[in-house]
Amino acid sequence: MSTMRTNYCGLVTEELLGQTVSLCGWVHRRRDHGGVIFIDLRDREGLVQVVCHPDNAAVFKAAEHVRNEYCLRIVGTVTNRLEGTANANLKSGKIEINATEVEVLNASVPVPFQLDDDNLSETTRLTHRVLDLRRQQMQHNLRLRYKVSMEVRKYLDNLGFIDIETPMLTKSTPEGARDYLVPSRVNAGNFFALPQSPQLFKQLLMVANFDRYYQITKCFRDEDLRADRQPEFTQIDCETSFLTEQEIRDLFEEMMRVVFKNTTGVDLPNPFPVMDFATAMGKYGSDKPDMRVKLEFTELTELMKSVEFKVFNSAANMPNGRVVGMRVPQGGSMPRSEIDAYTQFVAIYGAKGLAYIKVNEKAKGRDGLQSPIVKNISDEVLAQILELTGAQDGDLIFFGADKAKVVNDALGALRVKIGHSEFGKKAGLFDDVWAPLWVIDFPMFEYDEDSDRWTATHHPFTAPKDGHEDMLESNPGACIAKAYDMVLNGWELGGGSIRIHREEVQSKVFRALKIDAEEAQLKFGFLLDALQYGAPPHGGLAFGLDRLITLMTGSESIRDVIAFPKTQRAQDLLTNAPSEVDEKQLKELHIRLRNEPKVA
Repeated sequence: MSTMRTNYCGLVTEELLGQTVSLCGWVHRRRDHGGVIFIDLRDREGLVQVVCHPDNAAVFKAAEHVRNEYCLRIVGTVTNRLEGTANANLKSGKIEINATEVEVLNASVPVPFQLDDDNLSETTRLTHRVLDLRRQQMQHNLRLRYKVSMEVRKYLDNLGFIDIETPMLTKSTPEGARDYLVPSRVNAGNFFALPQSPQLFKQLLMVANFDRYYQITKCFRDEDLRADRQPEFTQIDCETSFLTEQEIRDLFEEMMRVVFKNTTGVDLPNPFPVMDFATAMGKYGSDKPDMRVKLEFTELTELMKSVEFKVFNSAANMPNGRVVGMRVPQGGSMPRSEIDAYTQFVAIYGAKGLAYIKVNEKAKGRDGLQSPIVKNISDEVLAQILELTGAQDGDLIFFGADKAKVVNDALGALRVKIGHSEFGKKAGLFDDVWAPLWVIDFPMFEYDEDSDRWTATHHPFTAPKDGHEDMLESNPGACIAKAYDMVLNGWELGGGSIRIHREEVQSKVFRALKIDAEEAQLKFGFLLDALQYGAPPHGGLAFGLDRLITLMTGSESIRDVIAFPKTQRAQDLLTNAPSEVDEKQLKELHIRLRNEPKVA
């Protein structure tokens, strides 16, 4: 056997008619058509049909014994399929292989599921992940992931960025999510942390004059999981010196256009729309609004401060309270059952109810409106609600009234749910397009009522807008950051900022966060020291590669674009990790378990 394989199965076409080929792959399906056996042989490039005739006894005997997922080598001649049997869905659909040799490279035990079964549970797929990865969709997803990574590398390389690795074992600086800790055997009682991001190291690389850095790297966060989160995830991490915020945004916006065009043929808009944080929260209740949905909030807080209706009045007058309306064009046709379902939906986000008004005939005033709450609101206020929302006959207005966070979360989620619903699509409330957006001018800080302190909205190394440095300690809530997020179809694809490059400003931020000089030196001393050596102005951005590929492939979860992901309980069903370790390993690490481990 001089050559095991001459061609990939899925790439054999009529250009090879009459030629002898040697193919290797897996049995996707075996069909016995009464004297002739057909084998659909599959490899990474797709399928090809193999015909095994009884006049070749050795071939036919081998074909009789093969089953799904047997690994075969097949030698044969490329011939035309019979007229009327071509498969237009396959690149190899006009030809078939007339087998002259069938060699079983490895048999397979019966498989737990058919690879073309679209109704598999995720538990089954993750438990048998190796087989799951053979499926066409998973092959497509991971190959697209590779192509995207290569396009990113080519684009950044052409602009002078260099790939520099940063440590995986680093110092715990728990300012964001919970760290994954790694005990040190050599330094008893001390721990490394796995990096939540390379943030501090990429800043140090700017101080070290590498000017343009990138890395496609793993990051780790020990936090509760959702469809778009994993304990370990991949980041396209970038940093650059001597560029303004606008220049950085322009550079990475163009990167995203190039990546989409070269991998999926999609032309993203040029330029991307830009919206400040306050507008995004005001109109959509989200800092990552899905701009495909044509629904907006109408601010009603001031209007509701003096109304008799207690639900609206109390929310409008409470600290951090908010009242908004959201007009749903043609929403008056919604049955009560659908409104009740939406009421249950917003309860997930803390909303105590979902008030609404159906506008049957606007010209009739109160008599043309249908709602349990109309009787509690004056004619004058009702008229203003209709005017402000722009409601027309046949429309529906939903209301949110509570603390601003509850209103934003609940009505923001409702906006997306209605937009994506069958009703929303039929009513023209959803555009099926790629809708990127820059969200800029984030607040520097968020107030955490539980800890009674300010926390960094992004991270504590984000620079304030010019002129806002003096407010860092006197009025932290008014400080705006040089921060920016790239949003696509309601997902945050990436976030970044201009960094603080002067030690005295960084120290002011730490004081605003109630991190005193001693704690700052203990946690971040190596960064503060480096900033004193003529650190350049610098900034950057990090994209979530997993999220990007999830969007590009239309997958429901980032687990569908990661080769070996974890479940929502942070478990690997394939390897059964995490798992217990023996006492000897624990002793070497100077660790004693306080309690017996609980069985999940």
